[in-house]
Amino acid sequence: MPARVVSLHRYPVKSGRVIDLGAARLGRHGLQYDRGWLIVDAQDRFITQRTHPALARLEAHPDEDGGLRLRHPAAGSLVIPPPPALTAPDGLRRVRVWNREVPATDCGPEAAAFASRVIGAPARIVAAIDANFPDGYPLLICNVASLADLAARLPEPIPMSRFRPNIVVEGWDPWAEDGIREVRIGAARLRLVKACTRCVITTRDQQSGEPGIDPLPVLRTFRWDRSLRGVTFGWNAEVTAGAGAMLRVGDEVEVLEARQAAAAAGGVSPNGTREVT
Repeated sequence: MPARVVSLHRYPVKSGRVIDLGAARLGRHGLQYDRGWLIVDAQDRFITQRTHPALARLEAHPDEDGGLRLRHPAAGSLVIPPPPALTAPDGLRRVRVWNREVPATDCGPEAAAFASRVIGAPARIVAAIDANFPDGYPLLICNVASLADLAARLPEPIPMSRFRPNIVVEGWDPWAEDGIREVRIGAARLRLVKACTRCVITTRDQQSGEPGIDPLPVLRTFRWDRSLRGVTFGWNAEVTAGAGAMLRVGDEVEVLEARQAAAAAGGVSPNGTREVT
C-alpha cells in the first residue's frame, strides 16, 4: 500500500491549540493560516508554551476574510479583524522569533488586553504580513509508525498532538523519514530539510497544558542528534513546488528523492545512541 496523508493540522496562533483539517491550501510559507498570528511580550519577543503552557487552551479560528476568532477560559472571546483593517498608527512592528526579526501588524489594544489576560503579563497579538511565525521552517512532517515505535518504549502511549505536526504520514516504516529528502503530495513537492529537535512542549497535554508523560528521556536514548544538540522527532520541510495546491487527508505521499543510506539507517554514535545525519 502506498504511503498516505492520514491527518493535516494547523495552529493559527503560534503555540495555540490545533485545528484538525480534512483539506488545506498550501502556500509558499506552509498551510494557509498556519501560525499566522503571534503573541509577543512587552519587548516584542515571541511567547510560546515553553514558558506559558496556558497557550494550549487558546482556541483560534481563522475567517475566510483573514480575520480571527479567539477564545480562552481566562480571557473570554475576541474577534480580530483581517490585517488590512488594522490601521492603528503604530500598527507596524518588528517582532523577534528566536534570532529572526519579522515584520508584523499589531492587532490593536483590545487584542493586547486579551493576550495579557491569557499570559498574565503585558502582551500583544500581531499578525503576519508576508510570511508566518514558525520556529524556522514552514512545515513539520511526522510518521505514524515512528510514534508507534516511540510509544512501545514509553510507560504508556502519547498522542501525535504532542509533536504539533502539520502533515502526518501513514505507510512508512518507523523512522523512514530520516532517509527521505523530497516527497510529492498531489501537485505539491516538499523537501525535508532538517530533523526537528524537540522541547518541553512535547511533555504537555495539548488540550489542558498540564504536564504529562515526558518522552524526551526515552528519545534521548536513541534519537540524539549530536550536530543539532538535541533529540529529534519529525522533519521540518519547505515547499519546493505547488504553492496554491490543496492537500487532502488520503492523498498519496510519493518519495521523489532519498537521502544517503547512512541517514536512513540512522547511524550509531560511539555511546550507542542513534543519530540523524
